[in-house]
Amino acid sequence: MSGMNVEMSGPGESDEAEFDAIMDPKVQESIGRSLKAHYDDLINAPVPDKFLVLLAQLEAKESRSAAGDASDERP
Repeated sequence: MSGMNVEMSGPGESDEAEFDAIMDPKVQESIGRSLKAHYDDLINAPVPDKFLVLLAQLEAKESRSAAGDASDERP
């Protein structure tokens, strides 16, 4: 891979394969910008109507449940 240096341990140094990847700062910056743009798009995307309906149903159910629990707490 260009922009990346990999250092591996020599034979007999470890039972497990170990390596340290050193990525070029310009590559890291480019990846960071791309990820930020992608996540910004996700955050700003509208919530689908189906999810809004499900959330409203859940809130209504929780309200009814909470109201029922409060009426059970009579002295």
